[in-house]
Amino acid sequence: VIGAREMGRSSSSSSSSLSSSDSDRRRKRSRRDKRDEDDSRSPNGRGGGVASPRVGGGERNGDTRSREDSRDGRDRSPAGRGDRGRGGRRDLRDDIRSARGEDPADRPPKEPIERKPLPPGRAGGTYIPPFKLAQMMAEQTDKTGPEYQRMTWDALKKSINGLVNKVNASNIKNILPELFTENMIRGRGLFARAVMKSQMASPQFSPVFAALVAVVNTKFPELGELVLKRVILQFRRAFKRNDKPVCVAATRFLAHLINQQVVHELTALELLTVLLASPTDDSVEVAIEFVKECGYTLNELTPQGLHGIFERFRGILHEGEIDKRVQFMIEGLFAVRKAGFEGKQGVPPELELVEEDDQIVHELSLDDQLQAEATLDIFKVDPEYEANERKYADIKKEILGESSSDEDDSEDDSDEDESSDEEDGGGGAMNAEQQAIEDQTETNLVNLRRTIYLTIMSSLDFEEAGHKLMKIHLQPGQEVEICTMLTECCSQERTFLRYYGLLAQRFCFIDQMYAQLFDEVFLKQYSTIHRLETNKLRNVAKFFAHLLSTDAISWTCLAYLQLTEEATTSSSRIFIKILFQELSEAHGLRKLNQRLQDPGMAEYFQGIMPRDTPKNTRFAINFFTSIGLGGLTDELREHLKNMPKMIMAQKPADSDSDSDSSSSSSSSSSSSSRSSDSDSSSSSSSSSSSSSSSSDSKPAKKKRKKGSPH
Repeated sequence: VIGAREMGRSSSSSSSSLSSSDSDRRRKRSRRDKRDEDDSRSPNGRGGGVASPRVGGGERNGDTRSREDSRDGRDRSPAGRGDRGRGGRRDLRDDIRSARGEDPADRPPKEPIERKPLPPGRAGGTYIPPFKLAQMMAEQTDKTGPEYQRMTWDALKKSINGLVNKVNASNIKNILPELFTENMIRGRGLFARAVMKSQMASPQFSPVFAALVAVVNTKFPELGELVLKRVILQFRRAFKRNDKPVCVAATRFLAHLINQQVVHELTALELLTVLLASPTDDSVEVAIEFVKECGYTLNELTPQGLHGIFERFRGILHEGEIDKRVQFMIEGLFAVRKAGFEGKQGVPPELELVEEDDQIVHELSLDDQLQAEATLDIFKVDPEYEANERKYADIKKEILGESSSDEDDSEDDSDEDESSDEEDGGGGAMNAEQQAIEDQTETNLVNLRRTIYLTIMSSLDFEEAGHKLMKIHLQPGQEVEICTMLTECCSQERTFLRYYGLLAQRFCFIDQMYAQLFDEVFLKQYSTIHRLETNKLRNVAKFFAHLLSTDAISWTCLAYLQLTEEATTSSSRIFIKILFQELSEAHGLRKLNQRLQDPGMAEYFQGIMPRDTPKNTRFAINFFTSIGLGGLTDELREHLKNMPKMIMAQKPADSDSDSDSSSSSSSSSSSSSRSSDSDSSSSSSSSSSSSSSSSDSKPAKKKRKKGSPH
């Protein structure tokens, strides 16, 4: 019974569902039929798209499509979409015009609307094909007008962009002459923008773009400086915005500019200091990539600075506040450094295009007030266009070494001028004298000192420094600058470094001329020793003590020292004290005493071991005794002890000479009196003899009195 009831319920439910579905189908059919009737009555209804010419494909296709569309109640034609379709609107307009009695074909055409040209932007305006641009330039009669200058500007921009975009390591030598044929002075902003844009798009070609900038920098330093300014400003903006991709690209370009010696290495150290001041994962990663790119060059130019940067990396690694991935990157950087930056050897051989003497290094700081000079990227009318173009044509000939008939004509004219000057007499010599320019600003001397200083400070050991300094091209008379800079660099250190002493010793052994120059520097330093602070004074004294102890310079320079109370000051006494203490430590007291008592050098040590007066001798003895070198004064003490005896022995010798002269004079007078008074009486002769005997006895008594102490 229960099963029968369930079967009845299921059958009733199924029958009810079938009846509902049939009713729905009937309703849909009735609606569809009603819609078809409406479409057939009105030609502009929803099905008006059937008669539209856009449907195409013949009447059969149109009929079948209309039937299919009418079956599912949709209009699939692109034009037949009810009142919203374009075709429906057009047909309705035509029907309205025909109802008014107007023919659509007689409708007047619309007048074309003139479009105003858009103002040119930073890109330079609309694109003009090259052939059309050349034709327009040829049609221009005014070669200095704004239109012609605008055309040449567009051509210059396209040429520079094209050359920069297609440069690579294999064709860079061919691209450079083509680049110099363009007016690089006028288009320096375009060049900087094209290089930076291409480098940002392809950072892997940074060595190529850096080599391109390095070659251009040798001919036009202002272009290299402009590129450097914009790269630094780009890095500063990206660093403030936390834009890591731009930071990586900018630092990579900057690293290769450092490899090409366009930028000074101090800029690299400053950049790394900024990145590692408050380390984050991104800043440390950027610093690691930067060191990998230019670490080899920094290790050659400033090893001490690079060592400080790696110590900072080590500190960050020990702090452990950064991500593990970045910590592994730091460890990898230390491994690269240990391997000598293998694979990152600075400049690739095929990109070494600039000689060391031709390199122009720019010293810019990240904190400088830099100007991007964005106005150089925008076209401006040049009032002196022709004159500037002629000037660059001369520069281009000088760079590329071009020769023309104009040069030959100019040479002929110059020959004629010279011959006329010779005929006039003396005119050529006067012109030569007027052309001789003497630089009294000492710019070359300052640059030489800077080069010597950087070479000394960036070398790893004294042998490397000596090798680099010997390669510097010095003019005659400039050798003393090396000696002076060595002494000054040594005095600037906190403590004395044997590095400077060994370097000076090597120069003295290479050429005796440097030994004489250091002798002159010794005299100059001692004469101005009162101007030095105590620390500098100590370093200078130890520096020359090293040269004396190694016999790099002659000991005759000690003749400049006068150890007396009047001739010395507190600074000079400190200098002499440190000098002799260092010599005693190097040689030992006995050997130093033997050197000072050398008979062949005694005349040069009279100032340091005075024996002229007891006062000076006593002062020297007290000085050496107070500094702990009393053993050097043994002979001075003996001399001081025997000095009274020597004085007393010297006085009798002087009195003997006086008595001999007086006796000879008295005998001569007596003989003359005898010859004149030969006829006198005996009484007068006896009196004269008694007087002579009395006169002889008086000096004898005085002599005995003087000689009684002996």
